[in-house]
Amino acid sequence: MSQKTENIDESKQPLIQHLVELRSRLIKSLILISVLFVVAYIFADSIYNFLVQPYADAVSGDESRRLIFTALHETFFTYLKVALFASIFIALPFILIQIWIFVAPGLYKNEKSVVVPYLIATPILFFIGAALVYYFIMPLAIKFFLSFESIGGDGSLPIQLEAKVNEYLSLVMRLIFAFGLSFQLPVILTLLARMGFASSEGLRKNRKYVIVGVFAVAAILTPPDPISQIGLGIPILILYELSIFAVKLIEKKRNET
Repeated sequence: MSQKTENIDESKQPLIQHLVELRSRLIKSLILISVLFVVAYIFADSIYNFLVQPYADAVSGDESRRLIFTALHETFFTYLKVALFASIFIALPFILIQIWIFVAPGLYKNEKSVVVPYLIATPILFFIGAALVYYFIMPLAIKFFLSFESIGGDGSLPIQLEAKVNEYLSLVMRLIFAFGLSFQLPVILTLLARMGFASSEGLRKNRKYVIVGVFAVAAILTPPDPISQIGLGIPILILYELSIFAVKLIEKKRNET
């Protein structure tokens, strides 16, 4: 009986060690995010100005333009939200490294060499997606929405945008994360292919369903305008086609070995 109890205790030890290790990695990530949050809040004005720049550029030349807030606490909580967004955004590479350190001991040497490119590609793809929405999608979307303004006349009232600080920044931050996470599609599909859960043939056969699904997700994640929806949908479909090609190369290499 004591021998059996001993075996159970020994089997539990690796699990407990993994949980302790996971807790350690999570604590380190949370500490970094907390420190970055404080630093980001100190520079919240600069981060705010950076995020507002697409709107400022779109309405440049019109001195009557402004961003408003309608509650006493709105700007304060908006700055907190901006600081949290910046801290998570900057901490992302470190969080991925912590995940890698946690997973690495359980991998074989050849598996470790395979995972490293994914570790590098993940933040790069995320930043590319974020840059796409900031420098291309947002300026076009803002101009699209501003086109619905009217000067009024003949008894009709003018229609002019009075953008709220909180709503505008929430939209920008949501789009940045939506595009950044959506650009992880090649990483996910190629990892699934290496694990045997996806094939290039299967990805090709399901292409028509993916197209419908991508634009359905784009409609949910983006504002209700065709520019941002197409701006998210088309790059994801291009990444999907590149993923099929990458999965085909993985299959070819696997067959050769």
